[in-house]
Amino acid sequence: MKFVDPALDPWRPLAEGAAEDAALEPGTRTLMTLAQWQALHLRGADGLPAGARLGVRVPNDADVETLRADLPRLELLVLDFPKWTDGRAYSQARTLRARLGWRGELRAGGQVLVDMLPLLQRTGFDAVQLRADQRLDSAERALRFFASHYQGDVIDPRPRFRREVVAA
Repeated sequence: MKFVDPALDPWRPLAEGAAEDAALEPGTRTLMTLAQWQALHLRGADGLPAGARLGVRVPNDADVETLRADLPRLELLVLDFPKWTDGRAYSQARTLRARLGWRGELRAGGQVLVDMLPLLQRTGFDAVQLRADQRLDSAERALRFFASHYQGDVIDPRPRFRREVVAA
């Protein structure tokens, strides 16, 4: 699991109201809101500059299936936890990894607590930006709480059924 320090994050959010294509210079890592990404598409995003590095911040009430065709263009998806008690982003992550085959960076953002890390990892997140009052050493320790799980997850799908060979 990668822990993102906001001060060192190479992804730069696109300011609200900014022209979406203004920040799409080759090599620049631009993080857009879902609304900004959709507006870019309405204006013809097929002509994106070569080398544009794009990420999208997805609210937890959005249907991630609508991003299916866009996934090859995106390097980063940030799924939002507006409250630590709202777990819809877990389902979004599982859908992106297991059903849609997303292999880019999948980051948890918002109200992310240390206690959430084992489930974040099991549902497919590979990066997290912890809430400001959470400690990194506690987060690393939380990832070692459980050595294995009975149920399957995105990392280790289960159950695995053995094929029985029936003698004739």
